[in-house]
Amino acid sequence: MQAILEAVSSGNLPAEPRLVICNNSGAKALERARNAGIPALHMSTVTHPGEGELDDAMTSAMQAHAVEVVVMAGYMRKVGPRMLRTYHRRIVNIHPALLPRHGGQGMFGIHVHEAVIAAGEKETGATVHLADEEYDRGPILAQWRVPVLDGDTPETLQARVLETEHRLYPETLRRIALGEIELNAL
Repeated sequence: MQAILEAVSSGNLPAEPRLVICNNSGAKALERARNAGIPALHMSTVTHPGEGELDDAMTSAMQAHAVEVVVMAGYMRKVGPRMLRTYHRRIVNIHPALLPRHGGQGMFGIHVHEAVIAAGEKETGATVHLADEEYDRGPILAQWRVPVLDGDTPETLQARVLETEHRLYPETLRRIALGEIELNAL
């Protein structure tokens, strides 16, 4: 999220962040958003425990803030059906591997990089894609490759992929904002 906020602030990303929602009440993202003057909400199954409550609350909050494109940056839960309907083809996510390889349920954080190394991959990378009903299966918008180096550990690989993610995500969002990538055409 910070890389996206910096791209907006520098003028490299012509967008207006309207709302940050985080399912972790202690996440720095909420503080960073507030410091940038962006409304920030903690919403989780703790705050909205009933079936479908979280999905309804998040979708309603986004609509109230006139959100046009949902950008997931570290959100670790499957998006609910109301949000998927309301923001069909307008929910963007990033994954720290070259999808469709090393994606799906449970493939997040260090687990992805452990799997890449265990598979003997010579390259990995980052993928920006549209989110849908399945983990990491939506249409791919952009991918950048990162070599797997001899002697890489999951941690060293994760650090290099994260650097790539911090460049790829704002660049892909810039291309969406400029109309170079048309989400509804996918």
